[in-house]
Amino acid sequence: MNIGEAAVQSGVAAKTIRYYESIGLIAPAERTAAGYRIYGTTDVQTLRFVARARGLGFSVADCASLLALWRDKSRASADVKALARHQVETIEAKIAELETMRATLEHLVERCHGDDRPDCPIISDLAGALSRRDT
Repeated sequence: MNIGEAAVQSGVAAKTIRYYESIGLIAPAERTAAGYRIYGTTDVQTLRFVARARGLGFSVADCASLLALWRDKSRASADVKALARHQVETIEAKIAELETMRATLEHLVERCHGDDRPDCPIISDLAGALSRRDT
């Protein structure tokens, strides 16, 4: 199948497939005599695997590690679990950061009158953050 068909079957955009090949995340596709990429069912399975891992927030480097573990039938599940545990910790840190951002924005929204006056604590806070960076 060509790259367009592989993209549809895997759910990974053709441009992303080319990128994954260029960085060595997936093996380069076979080529026709005319130079077109051709993919098989194993390639599509690999792309689906990567898409699912990326969908769970794993980095490209982590995806490479997971692919290696997936291919290694003598792998230790403890290695897979360690990568997943680290990803859970990364997600928890992002959630905490987002909750802090939300709390800050909620506080600013509550302080803003939202009327026709130009005074706005949201703008003032953003401007203050900029001026603090300049010093």
